Amino acid sequence: MSALLEAIDLVGGYGPVRVLHGLSFDVQPGEVVVILGANGAGKTTTLRALSGLLDDVKGSVKIEGEDVLGLRPDQIVRLGVAHVPQGRGTITDLTVEENLRLGAYVRRDADVQQDIEHWYSVFPRLGERREQPAGSMSGGEQQMLAIARALMSKPKLVLLDEPSLGLAPLVTRELFTRLGEINRTTGTAMLVVEQNANLALELAHRGYVLETGQIVAGGSASELKSDETVRKAYLGY
Repeated sequence: MSALLEAIDLVGGYGPVRVLHGLSFDVQPGEVVVILGANGAGKTTTLRALSGLLDDVKGSVKIEGEDVLGLRPDQIVRLGVAHVPQGRGTITDLTVEENLRLGAYVRRDADVQQDIEHWYSVFPRLGERREQPAGSMSGGEQQMLAIARALMSKPKLVLLDEPSLGLAPLVTRELFTRLGEINRTTGTAMLVVEQNANLALELAHRGYVLETGQIVAGGSASELKSDETVRKAYLGY
């Protein structure tokens, strides 16, 4: 099976500051892959490189075998990759439904409203608040909105940047349960960068550990859970 996403020897950063140092990894169709790492390891920069938001990057990013490095973010969305940024990125002055419609901007089919209603059924609180401004909702509700908005583009792959950031433990647990259900029912692949390693490895099929812009470990979720170094550094036992 050919990779849905393949990153090869990514080197990049911001001006003279190099953050990524020869990063290589892949995501297979339908897989959930997690990248673990401490603050400053390069997780957010990695996702920005994949989605066309990082200008200074070299190497190769392939989507279904096509090299997309250098394409604009909207072109990458049209190839089936959606990005849920750290901090959610909802447009706070727009209503929930307007945010969802914005997520479908690349589509030209007649099923947009049907899909909006579907995501209301997956995230019922969004349906209850469809006419509310996004900025009036809680952090957990805004995160659900950001994910549903990304899924409105019908992506093959969703990039999720610290989805648990700033959320209460019960809300985080609910969110990760929903992500697992979405992956199982739709087959949408996910690449998740996350500091909550325990929940991330429950969700993921495979994972990588990122330190100072380099992959230092990788394997199945169960292999990473049993790796002593990973356990001590990220799992707390």
